[in-house]
Amino acid sequence: MNIQEKNKLQSIEMNGHEITYDIHGDADGPVILLLSGWAQDHRLFKHIVGPLAEQHKVLRMNYRGHTDPLTYPEDFGPSDQAYDIIGVLDALNIDKVIPVSTSHGGWANMEITERLGIRRVPQTVVIDWIMVEAMDEFVKSLQDIRNPKTWFNGRRDLFNHWIGISDNKDVKDHLDIEMASWGFDMWERSCRVIEEAYKHWGSPLKRMKALTEKRPIVHIYSQAAVDNYEDIQQQFADENNWFDFKVIPGDTHFPTLESPDAIVQHIHGFVAAYSFTSK
Repeated sequence: MNIQEKNKLQSIEMNGHEITYDIHGDADGPVILLLSGWAQDHRLFKHIVGPLAEQHKVLRMNYRGHTDPLTYPEDFGPSDQAYDIIGVLDALNIDKVIPVSTSHGGWANMEITERLGIRRVPQTVVIDWIMVEAMDEFVKSLQDIRNPKTWFNGRRDLFNHWIGISDNKDVKDHLDIEMASWGFDMWERSCRVIEEAYKHWGSPLKRMKALTEKRPIVHIYSQAAVDNYEDIQQQFADENNWFDFKVIPGDTHFPTLESPDAIVQHIHGFVAAYSFTSK
């Protein structure tokens, strides 16, 4: 993130780390909290923050170590990310919040959802998160990026998979300029943390089912992780009436950049459908 972009953000120290954020809109009701995945920042939401703010107050927040790619924070994981985020929410006097996370930011999202309880987090949104157990090919990709000898090529292969057949400039810039600005330190950490999360929980679906208090959760995505992805999620939804999923048009792993109108529409609809739980 360049200096000009950083200067547009507000900054707060939390648990010894700089956390940067911005706030849009002033509507009543739960605040929409936008959280990226690893080695990403608030720019991932540049196309949806304005439209969302027409109906909601919207908070974009960057994790520790994610404001300046050249900083090297001590090791951390989803538990630490949640600790920081909840601290910032409390410091800003934000009571009720609806977390909207992308990719493996979902692990921190679930920590926040669990810790704050259903009164403060009445609903949760996850975007393009691999819902099934980690496949061998995915684990190998994570391990390649954790190896200092193979990490650069491993990251390149991951970028190629994420963008698929798309020539979307926003997605290309997000990969080649934004995500590529983080080096081995952050990528090794993220891949290790993600692999550990799948080993511990099995899958995001199992992590959601383990929540102490169930509440409406929706998964919005474009890029299917496996051939029978919809069937797997439909079966889970049939067994757990608090879960839903929405498939939107797109060729990449980044629907907030590629299909922002559809993302906004589904978030608006999801929040409105369960607004009674937020009162």
